[in-house]
Amino acid sequence: MDTETLVHVAFTVNGTPHELEVPARRLLSDALRHDLRLTGTHVGCEHGVCGACTVLVDGAPTRSCLVFAVSLEGAAITTVEGCGNPDGGMGPVQQAFQDCHALQCGFCTPGFITTIAAYLEENEDPTEAEAREAISGNLCRCTGYQNIVAAVQRAAELRAGRTGGPGANR
Repeated sequence: MDTETLVHVAFTVNGTPHELEVPARRLLSDALRHDLRLTGTHVGCEHGVCGACTVLVDGAPTRSCLVFAVSLEGAAITTVEGCGNPDGGMGPVQQAFQDCHALQCGFCTPGFITTIAAYLEENEDPTEAEAREAISGNLCRCTGYQNIVAAVQRAAELRAGRTGGPGANR
């Protein structure tokens, strides 16, 4: 019977330190979902194409299905669960998705939320074309993207403290 050697890894997920003993080839997506029970990160294509598994590693969008967990020693990881407000309410991107009806089945949504959260750290007031470009690496089979693009712009409004309806301050 073959037993796989376990490797120690320590990183922070959504502000909480974690230490795991995992096989060297355990993907980050599997460590998050199976070892830490953070099931908001979805696994779609398992090839890094669809973006459903996107999390933030040290603030950068990262396809968790392509990264070995043990390679992230000391990293700060943010999943969709960490994109909410500290009080437990929805964060601005999550609120914007609700405001703009930017999801249907919801499978791709966690990857969009993390991708958009990182994007808005760099571009606080995107145009429609910039918003469309920002989400171009994530696939959705349900929505047609119009409402997701609107949600990017709405999230920017919410982050800036502009609380009118979607597009009210454009």
